Amino acid sequence: MGQAQQLSHVYPRGSRVDDRGRIEVGGCDTTELAREFGTPAYVVVEDDIRARAHAFVSAFGAHTDAFDVIFASKAFPCTAVYRLLWEEGIGCDVAGPGELTQALAAGVDPARIYLHGNAKTHAEMAQALAAGVGYVIVDNLRDLDLLEELAGSRPGAAPQAAFLRVAPGVSPDTHPAISTGGPNTKFGFDLAHAPAALERAAASPAIDLRGIHLHIGSQILDTAPFRTALEAVAPLAAGLPEINFGGGLGVAYGAHDEPPSIEAYVAAKVAAVRDLLGADVRMVDEPGRALVANSTVTLYEVQSVKRNVDTYVAVDGGMSDNLRPMLYNARYEARISGRTGAGTRCHVVGKHCESGDILVRDAELADPQPGDILVTPGTGAYGHAMANTYNGALRPPVIFVSGGNARVVVRRETHADLLLRDVG
Repeated sequence: MGQAQQLSHVYPRGSRVDDRGRIEVGGCDTTELAREFGTPAYVVVEDDIRARAHAFVSAFGAHTDAFDVIFASKAFPCTAVYRLLWEEGIGCDVAGPGELTQALAAGVDPARIYLHGNAKTHAEMAQALAAGVGYVIVDNLRDLDLLEELAGSRPGAAPQAAFLRVAPGVSPDTHPAISTGGPNTKFGFDLAHAPAALERAAASPAIDLRGIHLHIGSQILDTAPFRTALEAVAPLAAGLPEINFGGGLGVAYGAHDEPPSIEAYVAAKVAAVRDLLGADVRMVDEPGRALVANSTVTLYEVQSVKRNVDTYVAVDGGMSDNLRPMLYNARYEARISGRTGAGTRCHVVGKHCESGDILVRDAELADPQPGDILVTPGTGAYGHAMANTYNGALRPPVIFVSGGNARVVVRRETHADLLLRDVG
């Protein structure tokens, strides 16, 4: 039998290597999945996401009765993912009308949808309020203008529940591109301007100000900055019934990564809220990548192997299906399905017309050859979300697997799709 310990914890839960050296996820052979559905392809283990969702809800429930867990859906905005998490009792936040449309199509109760965004348009705000979103995250004074105008123009309607987003001036140890709580960020009010905005929102008859929202960034591997951030905004949040603590829990992208457990993350945040704001304050948390990143592997087929100074293993995808390595030098693992061991140090590169189109630097692969199926784990967060059509690439399908069964939940894009919006 295959040994589960041959795969690191970066892979979806329950993944293993069979006797032929092939990688199995969700009970499915990745080599056979590649043959059936083509490559590149995102393969999502449903049970992995469900287990992480259950862990978040259970962890909060063990510490407090007043909480809500909301999926930061920008990590994986896919109708099937919204639906799966909704079945597990998790609502969502949305950063625009596209995500809102998908969440509603998945059956998410609009009362459990939170509207984000630092540049909401009049039309977007109006659409969200018409849909009945439960909460609006107020990011700036323009948001206050729009919310007062639109929420105030609904005869007989209750005031719109809202959080005021505040940047606490805390920069955790993460990449600057995904750090959002520092003193010079595009998100939220800084500590100097927040009091006036808070006073205005609290006085508005169109707004039901529920509390402060703070999110200091993502891929955070140390829980200490969460308390530091809450300490900074606690004077503003005092007396308000809720606190939206954002998300931020980091995940393992490499075998040596050891992020905090979901339980440790939740315990640290709940303790900070209890100590600084009181036990009666309702807490909202917005995990994103921690729910979905390690649920997914991306499958590629090797197209060529060449040696210049370094060895380059080129696959049939790249920056069109995983932009994170190019945006912030994100590191991933890779492994050939059907061949065990290592031995060839190489760069796994994409097919696009950029020298920076490198998916995995310094990978250790077992004698890579054209036709091999390459498996890259940890791609559930922001792979599908950031997929693009550079060089006319077709965006990959999303395949759900569970108990040895596979189904397409997002089909592969076609060349006809690329022409749909052309009118000239």
